[in-house]
Amino acid sequence: MEAKRPNILFILSDDHAAHAISAYGSRINKTPSIDRIAHDGVRLNNCFCTNSICAPSRASILTGTYNHVNGVTTLDTSFDGRQTTFPKLLRREGYQTAMIGKWHLGHGGNSDPTGFDYWKVLPGQGSYVNPDFLTPDGMENHEGYVTDIITDLCMDWLDQRDRDKPFCLFCHHKAPHRWWIPDEKHKHLFEDTEIPYPETFNDDYRNRARAASLAEMRIERDLKPRDLKKPVPEGLSREAEKNWKYQQFIKDYLRCIVSMDENIGRLLDYVESEGEKTDTIVIYASDQGFFLGDHGWFDKRFMYEESLRMPMLMCYPREIPPGTTNDDIILNVDFAQTLLDYAGVKPASEMQGQSFRPNLVGMRDKNWRKSMYYRYWMHLAQHNVFSHYGVRTDKY
Repeated sequence: MEAKRPNILFILSDDHAAHAISAYGSRINKTPSIDRIAHDGVRLNNCFCTNSICAPSRASILTGTYNHVNGVTTLDTSFDGRQTTFPKLLRREGYQTAMIGKWHLGHGGNSDPTGFDYWKVLPGQGSYVNPDFLTPDGMENHEGYVTDIITDLCMDWLDQRDRDKPFCLFCHHKAPHRWWIPDEKHKHLFEDTEIPYPETFNDDYRNRARAASLAEMRIERDLKPRDLKKPVPEGLSREAEKNWKYQQFIKDYLRCIVSMDENIGRLLDYVESEGEKTDTIVIYASDQGFFLGDHGWFDKRFMYEESLRMPMLMCYPREIPPGTTNDDIILNVDFAQTLLDYAGVKPASEMQGQSFRPNLVGMRDKNWRKSMYYRYWMHLAQHNVFSHYGVRTDKY
């Protein structure tokens, strides 16, 4: 008898740092729903993006290729949907596929989502409140908070799917991307709490390389009024003002995560209630990491651990042992081939990643990579960050 092909539920967030997930040992927040995935499956400790910026990372996830191959090197280079993606291959082999939420790979022409039976996506970054969604039939507005709406749309699609076919659902959240606007019901969370400061919060840049010292992403000087949402109190010392700005930023960031975590819990509960937990691969990841005051910064881009490290949690009760961890170097270009492997679908010849399916059950290939290549292309385009490239190894 042919083995049942797994469903795939791919939950992707935007700019969620691994060190703001309690399963990764967060000192600043709890994420009980995301932690459920780690409890039931595996936590990948060394999962990295190859270009720490939204659109390029998403293109690599879909295609299994580096950005110089898939063509999405910056935020301004749209995705060419004529190229092969793993959802296209899954769909060709009988999977139902859907993309709901943040797309961020361009719109119109060849840039709209392809390879999906159903798609409803935010235009560009989208809005946190009363967002518009782009569909094949035009724009639709939905009232409410975007994280709730994306989750509702995902559950609606699951309700209407053909239950005789496996599904691959992309639930892609906007949160916790800038401008960090929390749901109304969460806006007072953490009001009476001081969020701990990272150990590197007061890094001194006077003797650092120009690229680091000139970058415009410091908590102290580069957060905008729109980020802070209220005037800086008068009479604060320089240190006190910096600390106040950090508290304003980090609390809104964490409030957005609370909403997302609650909604992930709703989606996990739905899968369980449908009796699909055993047969469903659930993935939680972010398109890249984020500086949470680390080195005095916010944002991402630089090839520092907090930025290029992606949270990656995965459960599949039929195969992945619960409560496990993996320390192998895993890349976003590996996701496509791995999920195709689970689905029993042959990858495209141009895909550059490797399936890490064997790694999760203790069968890592002896020649598995011990280093990874990183390339950031957007020279001085945003936050005055220089383009750069580098290699991270299992030692450095």
